[in-house]
Amino acid sequence: MTDLHRPASTLTRRSLTALALGTALAPLAGWAQGFPSKLITLYVPFPPGGPTDTASRIVGQKMGEILKQTVIVENRPGASGSIAAAALARMPADGHSLMMLATPTLLAPHLYPAVKFDINKDFTAVGTTYDLPIVVVVNPTQLPDVRTLPELIAKAKASKTPLNYTSSGQGSFGHLTMELLKIQGGFDMTHVPYKGGVPAITDLLGGQVPVMYADMVAALPHIQAGKLRAIAVGSPQRLPFLPDVKTVAEQGFPGFSAVSWGGLLAPAGTPAAVVKTLNDALKQALADATVQDKLKNAGTFAAWQSPADTAARIRSDDQQWGKLIKDKGIAGS
Repeated sequence: MTDLHRPASTLTRRSLTALALGTALAPLAGWAQGFPSKLITLYVPFPPGGPTDTASRIVGQKMGEILKQTVIVENRPGASGSIAAAALARMPADGHSLMMLATPTLLAPHLYPAVKFDINKDFTAVGTTYDLPIVVVVNPTQLPDVRTLPELIAKAKASKTPLNYTSSGQGSFGHLTMELLKIQGGFDMTHVPYKGGVPAITDLLGGQVPVMYADMVAALPHIQAGKLRAIAVGSPQRLPFLPDVKTVAEQGFPGFSAVSWGGLLAPAGTPAAVVKTLNDALKQALADATVQDKLKNAGTFAAWQSPADTAARIRSDDQQWGKLIKDKGIAGS
């Protein structure tokens, strides 16, 4: 039976269905064609000068060129990024407001009871931007015989009093990673938290503490100068600028992976077509050799991922580190 011979009611239902479908799809097409229609604000949840801020400015500028629209970076530091996240959650879901998510902000709801945002529900993942490797370093004067992770663990186990280690703060990624390592390795060390990576590195160099799980941005210049000794990296693969430093996984912890990272978020409900446009621009920006070199000079690595893979990474980190924080009773400082 042809459509012309079908009952009028059937034709009406089909016509209404087609009309409704067309109406539903029209806004998506409009979003894809008309976006971006104004400047894009990229919130950075930390002060200027750090790895998240530097990466945001490098990538934001390139994405602006690709999208033919200005991308301005606005720093909104405080509460491990919670202030910026709360601001983004209130913005219109039109793709013109973004935030560079960093690992501390992802973990903030687990560390600070006053933080109420839901990282998995209040935002839309746009794409992974960079990886920030972390590294176990020792003061070679304080621990001259420690050149590998097994040697550090043996030293910790043999010490009559627990060795001290430092990080950039209570609940920092370096703190959490070392606590995970202690559980898996069956050894103990005492955490001495500092208010930021710079004072922690300063006291590590001065010998007040002998060990630190540090981000590469803070540690690399001192490693290259011979003032600190790198004994393990948390990433799954060795790093090109420290090719002789073995991964944690290579030193008795198969499958171990701990990498701080950053990625773009938009408010929840941002249309899929807009997210795709942004992710396409992000992918193109991160494929640029100049952008890659600038990120490397800042101690980070271009690490594009799709929105779906980024959302999965958020869920995985939220579950893994959230469980560790709860099990260890760790609170933010």
